[in-house]
Amino acid sequence: MNIPISIIIPTYNAGKEFEKLALMIKKQTANIRQVLVIDSSSMDETVSIADKYNFTVEIIPKSEFGHGKTRQYALEKINTEIAVFLTQDALLYDEFSVEKLVQCLISDEKIAAVYGRQMPYENTGILGRFARLYNYPPISKINNFYDKKEKGIKTAFLSDSFSAYKKTLLNKIGGFPDVNFGEDTYVAAKLLMNGYKTAYCADAKVYHSHDYSLYQEYVRNREIGKFHRQEKWLLETFGKAESEGFKFVVNEAKYLVKNGKFYYLPIAFLHNAVKYLGYRF
Repeated sequence: MNIPISIIIPTYNAGKEFEKLALMIKKQTANIRQVLVIDSSSMDETVSIADKYNFTVEIIPKSEFGHGKTRQYALEKINTEIAVFLTQDALLYDEFSVEKLVQCLISDEKIAAVYGRQMPYENTGILGRFARLYNYPPISKINNFYDKKEKGIKTAFLSDSFSAYKKTLLNKIGGFPDVNFGEDTYVAAKLLMNGYKTAYCADAKVYHSHDYSLYQEYVRNREIGKFHRQEKWLLETFGKAESEGFKFVVNEAKYLVKNGKFYYLPIAFLHNAVKYLGYRF
């Protein structure tokens, strides 16, 4: 694939594991013109690893980082039309991951953004594994604004852990907002509302998963609730999030039963209760 692209990675104390991602980036078949690392003043080897692989590094104060504004800052630094975003804890699945993601993006001139499939790491616990399998199924899809009647808030779902955007179309809707959570959902919703499409490419994969503690579940879902309260237009336009949460709980229980993990049901219930409390508070 000859289309030039840029990869953008926000980092902070990514650790030695960051080198695995750097190696996989170098193996990609896509025409990667630039890898831009926006580092929030890491105190470990993150910057030295980026330098080792000839990545462009911009260091910002930790206090200046924001999920939305930092990505917008990076977007303005690149000189390619297509921007691929990764998080430091994601690992490209194979050498075709980026190419497949970009091919999906350019397959339709109306597709403005696309995100790839996130596979659980081998050592991920069963709850973290289910979350990835449920949210990132093996079937690709294209979303448009009118899908909200069927999919609700899931219509605007998009993850910047592995995503690609057409810079021109993203800038037409104002780029990334200055928010500390949900910048991907925000721009996906705005793109859909402005007549563009978003896509999920199941063939473009990364490894990316978490085993959240109860406290981490609470904090994360409190941030989601805060985001939804601040951006009331999102739920007013696409529908409430609680119905999607209920579907997740039901399907998680079925998954545990099917895999003979009955003893995980009370643990799953506790995690989901904490998520709900965090979201509501």
